[in-house]
Amino acid sequence: MKLTVNGETQELDAGNLADLLAKLDYEGEWLATAVNGELVHREERAAHFLKEGDRIEVLSPMQGG
Repeated sequence: MKLTVNGETQELDAGNLADLLAKLDYEGEWLATAVNGELVHREERAAHFLKEGDRIEVLSPMQGG
């Protein structure tokens, strides 16, 4: 299915947000995710099913000052 991840359109086979993150090698407790502008909490990712055309943003915190 066609999804947009961090602004880049990709053809990906993932049923839910947790699957997508694993396929794209995103790991870590500190990731923030949003689908179509709505925050998806870590514990909700496996239950958040993706559909054609979804826009996914994956963010990780940055250190610095």
